[in-house]
Amino acid sequence: MKGHVRKRSSWEFVIDLGHQPAQRCLSCKRARYWVERKKLEVCPKCGGELLDRVERRQKTQGGFATKKQAQTALSEVLVKLNADQYVEPAKITVREFLEDEWLPAIETTIRPSTFASYKGHVDKHLVPHLGSIRLQKLTPARINALYAELQQDGEDRKKLSPSTVRRIHATLHRALKDGVRWERLHRNAADATDPPKPKQAGGGKDMKVWSLEELQTFLRATKDHRMYPLWKTLASTGMRRGEALGLRWPDVDLDAGRISISRTLIAVGKEVQESEPKTKYGRRKISIDPLTAQMLKEWQKQQLKEQMSLGRGQEAKTGPVFTSETGEAYSPNWVTKCFEQQVRATKVPRIRLHDLRHTYATLCLGKKVHPKLVQAQLGHANIGITLDTYSHVIPAQQEEAAAMIGALIGG
Repeated sequence: MKGHVRKRSSWEFVIDLGHQPAQRCLSCKRARYWVERKKLEVCPKCGGELLDRVERRQKTQGGFATKKQAQTALSEVLVKLNADQYVEPAKITVREFLEDEWLPAIETTIRPSTFASYKGHVDKHLVPHLGSIRLQKLTPARINALYAELQQDGEDRKKLSPSTVRRIHATLHRALKDGVRWERLHRNAADATDPPKPKQAGGGKDMKVWSLEELQTFLRATKDHRMYPLWKTLASTGMRRGEALGLRWPDVDLDAGRISISRTLIAVGKEVQESEPKTKYGRRKISIDPLTAQMLKEWQKQQLKEQMSLGRGQEAKTGPVFTSETGEAYSPNWVTKCFEQQVRATKVPRIRLHDLRHTYATLCLGKKVHPKLVQAQLGHANIGITLDTYSHVIPAQQEEAAAMIGALIGG
């Protein structure tokens, strides 16, 4: 790769990039577009037809006061080009990259619920605060300032929790990582930022669990309610909300006490969609205790009776496990609201529906169920996630172990 400097109104350098694919408009013949990742359909200026060509491409950069400055800049660019680290300067803004390039490119490659989350972060937080900045001028300091700002109350918004800010950071980090892969950036500015630490974002602060007595109080109070089978199943298996709502009767072997989790129901805006588990570890078989299995057998009989009265008996045998009186699957968001209402009516400590899963895990670990078994039941990718999430249970076990060892030695 060759280059030289020359004097015009100021000193500038020229680099010969060789012959590269290009498209030239047949209408406004001076319009030429280099083929970066994909070809254009029509000319962005006039909408005219484009002709595919291979043309000699040069890079020119001027504005240098002296010949020495131009030669120094030329040498730096040549080194980056030879190391495949050079990214051509572009005027694209953060908003243009996120809205016009990144979101459309990833929409069909990720789960709908994940895309909705990414888009919400882009629309509500990233574009309003960073959108006008040139993508290649975005700095770690500016991103850190955003994280600090989001954790403060504003004139028209409430401050966000550390865990929410950390999720926004994950979205921006993924977008900038893709920008590096697509040669829009030479580095990911989010790599050098300081989002809220995992301990601040989670660390048990947002997690609330019931004691065994509180869980039993809630289940006794809701036993005659139609949603009781769902609450009991969630509490006794540690399944996620979407996993339980995605269950169908062929997935449940009540005689063997086994449930196969292979799908999940997710809420994407106001629409409910069926999806696969987020990871391969989410697709799993879990155990159910005999009392829960018996409860589900009774629930299956009741549901079948309801569906036969509607002429849908056959559908009930292969349909969703948890349904309304008309055989329709529940909306995940409606289930959450129903749980919150029943918790308030029961007057037990208020927890989230997802905290039933945490309650299950905490009770298991508190009763010395091996963490590896809890990990498999919950569908965690590795045991480290299980131990980190429920580390609040470990100190009591350590004290108990210390007392036991001490007694043995002392005796």
